[in-house]
Amino acid sequence: MSGHSKWQNVRYRKERQDKKRSGLFGKLIKEITLQARNGDPDPVNNSGLAQALERAHAANLPKDSIDRAIKRATGELDGVSYEEVTYEGYAPEGVAVLVRAVTDNRNRAAAAIRHIFVKHGGSLASVGSVSWLFRRQGMIVIEQLPQDLDRDEFLMSLIELGAEEFDDQGDVIEIYCAPADLAALSEGIKKAGVVPSRTEATMVPQNTAKVDGRAAEKVIKLINELDDNEDVQEVFANFDIPDEILIKLNSE
Repeated sequence: MSGHSKWQNVRYRKERQDKKRSGLFGKLIKEITLQARNGDPDPVNNSGLAQALERAHAANLPKDSIDRAIKRATGELDGVSYEEVTYEGYAPEGVAVLVRAVTDNRNRAAAAIRHIFVKHGGSLASVGSVSWLFRRQGMIVIEQLPQDLDRDEFLMSLIELGAEEFDDQGDVIEIYCAPADLAALSEGIKKAGVVPSRTEATMVPQNTAKVDGRAAEKVIKLINELDDNEDVQEVFANFDIPDEILIKLNSE
């Protein structure tokens, strides 16, 4: 997938999440609770929690909701117990789909996700069928650099902070790193006076499936319905869909 198409695919999901803010809040609370329970409740010592909190702040999740989620995780407040489950499957045209769910009812989540795949012409797959196509990476997206900043010098300085790969498209710069280096790299970018538009640990496809026309609409409908499910936290897919189709579908 070209870098621009990759970013458009990511941006499509982000813009759609922003439109569905009420559902997003519930998912963020689940994620914060899970990450705080699975590790140190101090984000300084828990990168997963730190990333969840960064997404929560970006979405303007109220501070009291964040505090309650962490207190439930530490046992200070009563609450349900969440577990993380990954599902693998295929959308139409052989598009590989990886679904990460956080749920308090594994059977409910599995049944709902299977139904969504079948409804839209896809199917669930066995463990390992799809996951090998993706690699966990830290990703930082920059959409604007200060005019007085030397672009080449800035990018070279990021290598010392852990940057492994750059995709400089002029108007958008994508920076990739190991997930463990994401926090330090993000902090270094901010110290240089640059504000990233997106910072996250994501699953990057190692190869892609080009999809167009009606097939693209079918794929997006499946991805959207998965994303709408209350138990689903993240959906990753290796589709390469033209920007104009993503823009059209996002406006509907």
